[in-house]
Amino acid sequence: MKDKIPSILERLSKSAFRSKFHLGEKEKAYLEEKGFKTIEDHAYDFIRKRLSPSFILNDGKQTPMRGHPVFIAQHATATCCRSCLNKWYHIPKGRNLTEEEITFIVSLIMAWIKKDSMI
Repeated sequence: MKDKIPSILERLSKSAFRSKFHLGEKEKAYLEEKGFKTIEDHAYDFIRKRLSPSFILNDGKQTPMRGHPVFIAQHATATCCRSCLNKWYHIPKGRNLTEEEITFIVSLIMAWIKKDSMI
């Protein structure tokens, strides 16, 4: 799935809702201070805790709209909740995410962050 990331980012950029998300100056400064590796570690942590479980009590509301580059990227890439993962990537609800799916999601988030932080 990683090889599909460029075409996925292109498709997401055509969504009126997804394309409105961008990193602000605060998030860019945080990214510069922490570095991509730390942000990627945060992404793995957030995905494992907030998206991976088979049942999420507050699905659709578990990802804040601001406060961290990963949160913004999750909304921009439709990786913010299990409903969006199902709609955009056909990853079913009701089961834990696989390691391969987690790696794909984090790779997509990081690709979006790298692309958006260069704008």
